[in-house]
Amino acid sequence: MDGVFASWRSARLYLLAWLMLGLLLAAMLAAGGADWRASLLFAVPLALVYAYSTGFSTWYVCRAWPLGQAAPATIGAGLGASAVCVAALWCAMGAAWHSLLTAMAQALVPGAPSFVLNAPLLAAMFGLGLILYGLSAAVSYLMLESERVRRLETQELEMRLMARDAELQMLRTQVDPHFLFNSLNSISALTAFDAAGARAMTLQLAEFFRHSLGLQAGRKVTLEQELKLVRHFLAIEQVRFGERLRFDTGIDADALSCLLPPMLLQPLAENAVKHGIGRMIEPGRVRIEAVRAASILRIVVENDVDPDGAAGGGDGIGLDNVRRRLAAAYGHEAGVHWSNEGGRFRVELSLPAETLSEKV
Repeated sequence: MDGVFASWRSARLYLLAWLMLGLLLAAMLAAGGADWRASLLFAVPLALVYAYSTGFSTWYVCRAWPLGQAAPATIGAGLGASAVCVAALWCAMGAAWHSLLTAMAQALVPGAPSFVLNAPLLAAMFGLGLILYGLSAAVSYLMLESERVRRLETQELEMRLMARDAELQMLRTQVDPHFLFNSLNSISALTAFDAAGARAMTLQLAEFFRHSLGLQAGRKVTLEQELKLVRHFLAIEQVRFGERLRFDTGIDADALSCLLPPMLLQPLAENAVKHGIGRMIEPGRVRIEAVRAASILRIVVENDVDPDGAAGGGDGIGLDNVRRRLAAAYGHEAGVHWSNEGGRFRVELSLPAETLSEKV
């Protein structure tokens, strides 16, 4: 069923409103001198029948001539013709129902009280039918507009999810191609003198891509899972850079279960290696710290840089990607700040702290 009869709740509310109208009509008849029992038997069933008639009629008429798509004159003519037909049919049904009730009452109880359904009363019913049909049409248009808004919101949500999936896919394609190329070259070189190292690096590379390809943009991961991906990445780079690349962490236990968008830290780790350690002759360190402070999760990724070199990646694609993804996921509740002081490039992320148990 459609319209007000699409669900039991809306149907009950709709019929309850018409029941009130039927009682009001019965009270008006009784006030005019009619017997109240005869008035109730006449008005209430007739009102409920008209409720079904107008509910279905206005829904399909309004769908046929939607607001904003059909000309106002066409809408007015269509609704007017339908209202006249339905109201006239209602009056005919009312006359037939009145005759049936009168005959039944006289057959069961001769001389039972009734009332006269005269022309003025039928004219009043016809006018009331037109008004009620118009009100029902207004309700149908409101429901159609509400349905359109919900449909647009659903489409917008689907588009956002598709955009997040596309964003994560784009992020994956932005993983430095040289990373894979250099890793394969390192594996090839290791096979000549360190087969065990080549095998370990191959496993790390496979684990990195297996983990990254299994991520979904719309589903957040824990900081612990995200750090696992970063460790795989840096373990591969450590084979290439050797002692020049060092990595450590300082993660509070409360922060490990916090959720964040997938592949949020990997671009920062890549920047740290590419723009920091990779441009240094001396050994350098990459460090990741995380702490949960009440409702805020703070993450710091910092790395050594050449004091005489460039800024260390502050304007890179990876950092910009992280900033845009945080803005899309949290709006003004998240932020990214970076600095380059004392030979250390530092990126600090702040975002709402949430866990799976807290979301439930």
